[in-house]
Order: sequence, then C-alpha cells, then structure tokens
Amino acid sequence: MKPANPAFPSQRATSGSKAVAEPTTSARATPVAPHVVLTVEEAAQALGIGRTLMYRLISSGAVESVTIGRLRRVPADALGAFVQQLRSDNHDEAAAS
Repeated sequence: MKPANPAFPSQRATSGSKAVAEPTTSARATPVAPHVVLTVEEAAQALGIGRTLMYRLISSGAVESVTIGRLRRVPADALGAFVQQLRSDNHDEAAAS
C-alpha cells in the first residue's frame, strides 16, 4: 500500500497508484435556504409529473408561474396552492355525488 502524501492531508493511502481525496467535513453545516422559485423541471419533479404536463398546467393557468428575465419559474408556494385546489375540487365532486 502506498503511504499518503504528507503535503496533502486530505488524501488517504490506496493500494493503487492514485490517491483518493476524502470529503472534508466542517464543524458546522451551513443551512441551505429552500428555493423560493423552481424551474419548470423541478416543479414537475416535486409534483411527480412530466415536464410536458407541467408546461400544460402553466399554460392553462392552473399553476402560477413568473418570468425572471427570459426564464420561466414556478413559485414554490404555487405548487401547494395547486394541490390544495385539486383537493378542494375533488372534495366538491365527492360531496355533489
């Protein structure tokens, strides 16, 4: 086994010819703020649907979207509002029958 290079303490010895860098961990993890807006693909993934259907929902106005410059984004809270509307519609249909 090849010894680790003392000049690079983040590398460990390996049996091959290449040293592998070990991931470094910090004492404190920096919290990552959730995204305020999502890409159309991220929004589709969050709902568990395809990108094409997500674009259809945006085009029909069922899901709110905004433009930032030339980019189309979906506010994160718009997904919750969309699901809430679906639940309300389903509840109303069940009560009517």
